[in-house]
Amino acid sequence: MARRLMSMVYEAVVVFAVVLLAGLAFYGVVNGPVSGGMRHLFQLYLFLVLGVYFVACWSRGGRTLPMQTWKMRVVRGDGMSIGIGQAMLRYVLAWFSLLSIGAGFLWAFFDRERQFLHDRLAGTRIVVDAGIGDRKLAAAKKKHDSSSP
Repeated sequence: MARRLMSMVYEAVVVFAVVLLAGLAFYGVVNGPVSGGMRHLFQLYLFLVLGVYFVACWSRGGRTLPMQTWKMRVVRGDGMSIGIGQAMLRYVLAWFSLLSIGAGFLWAFFDRERQFLHDRLAGTRIVVDAGIGDRKLAAAKKKHDSSSP
């Protein structure tokens, strides 16, 4: 759970940067105050920008930069990579997890496999992904152990 929490903190920093840049671009195009109906358009725009970020990352490798840093990956229930449709479903369901005062994230404390509610509903799960360095270290250890008398 600590790995996920640290990844979520890092993800918040990345999301802040994405939202800031997207917001500046929107403001530059609108060239005026974002209020009234324009505010709702701005919120939809940010929802879509974040959706593109997460769906692209999850469907093209199963992870965002913070997830890669913390060696985690989103996979289907059978361990295979998720597609665009499943990534979109996970993204939308994650918003419900967040907007329900974080209840979908707190679900992981009670889940037998420590998965978030939106992962359960989307048929996905987060797994620890051993990096190349870890695999090389494990292979070297195995080779060393097999050569010992």
